[in-house]
Amino acid sequence: MPLEHTYDALVIGGGPSGSSAAYWLADAGWDVCVVERKRFPRDKTCGDGLTPRAVRQLEDMGLGGGLAANHHRYKGLRAMAGGKTLEMGWPAHPDYPSYGYVVTRSDLDAMVAERAGSAGATVLQGTEAVEPILGDRGTVLGARVRTKGGEGTALAALRAHFVIVADGANSRFGRALGAARERDWPMGLAIRGYYRSARASEGWIESHLDLRDAEGTALPGYGWIFPLGDGRVNVGVGLLSTSAPKRGGKALNTTRLMEAFVAGAPSSWGLCEEARCGPPTGGKLPMGLAVGPRSGPRHLMVGDAAGSINPFNGEGIAYAYETGRMAAFAVGEALATGHPGALSGYERRLADNYGLYYKVARTFVRLIGYPELMSTLVGTSMYSRTLMEWVLRIMANLCRADELGPAEAAYRAVAAIARLAPSRLGAA
Repeated sequence: MPLEHTYDALVIGGGPSGSSAAYWLADAGWDVCVVERKRFPRDKTCGDGLTPRAVRQLEDMGLGGGLAANHHRYKGLRAMAGGKTLEMGWPAHPDYPSYGYVVTRSDLDAMVAERAGSAGATVLQGTEAVEPILGDRGTVLGARVRTKGGEGTALAALRAHFVIVADGANSRFGRALGAARERDWPMGLAIRGYYRSARASEGWIESHLDLRDAEGTALPGYGWIFPLGDGRVNVGVGLLSTSAPKRGGKALNTTRLMEAFVAGAPSSWGLCEEARCGPPTGGKLPMGLAVGPRSGPRHLMVGDAAGSINPFNGEGIAYAYETGRMAAFAVGEALATGHPGALSGYERRLADNYGLYYKVARTFVRLIGYPELMSTLVGTSMYSRTLMEWVLRIMANLCRADELGPAEAAYRAVAAIARLAPSRLGAA
């Protein structure tokens, strides 16, 4: 690390949002440095499923060829509940492809970080951002970092004109800058593991929508089985709401939920103990832009650090790439004009792209926290392919702006009500 060097931008974290921001900044010619605590390839708890929104971002970064050549492509979602099965292809959209991929985070994050490096970003692996360097009035000037090597641990100071915080859920760097999660907003949980399976090359990802606890109570979430194409499947359970009062105050045990889901999965997947590749791992899902403030005079927060996960379905990778790209645009504008105030454009883009949609989603998550309503919604929807296709389009954030179909009309009707509702209704 060169001494007395000031980067145009310093990115804290080399995951999806950080590497996306670094790529777009470096591609525009800016001097950007990424510090990543671990070394690639490194594992992350994730479902590994890339939706059309995520694929679009990866293809825009020039990674489409590598995805197609080396990873498992799938065509849509197989939804299962109450003994019924519906297979639904991804809906046609002018801006997004009609396919997705299943890629382990070990492969995916290394690929995108390498792409950022090839675009000109400096990527420092095994380098932990210990704390921000603060100037007058708390302005971020960079970060003190710790590196580990053969000669032990070393501390260094990296300075930059702007800092992008991308160190994931429960961001320690973000908390040091005053960011906090809105406790009344939805917080999800997920746990996943890998299994060997003879069905690992199927062309559908599978979601089981009638997730229940040990007492048979319907839960606001789903179980999944995502084929990786390499002899393994990613199996997991995701909860979109962890609000205990709606379950009589009972705490959730995701490990037991995972065990119950695996035991009840279709036997054709072969999810037995002998097929398990290792112990499952879990993580928290801060959703709906629940973290704030997301910006300061010289810093922005992106991805899971900003709570950007979609509350409708728990998808985070696409929104990590998108928010990283938005932040890169705002920082690039500030650098080009010499006006740090240009960073305010980031919040405007978040509001334009996600504000109303996430408000509707937060309200939806609040409602499905009631077991009776959750059971009714799942049971009713599975009797209608048309309705489920609307639901898929809305929940995957694939509604079209160029035409008004039934799904778009249904969403706009609900959004009109949410727009007029008090903000706390959408937050609870």
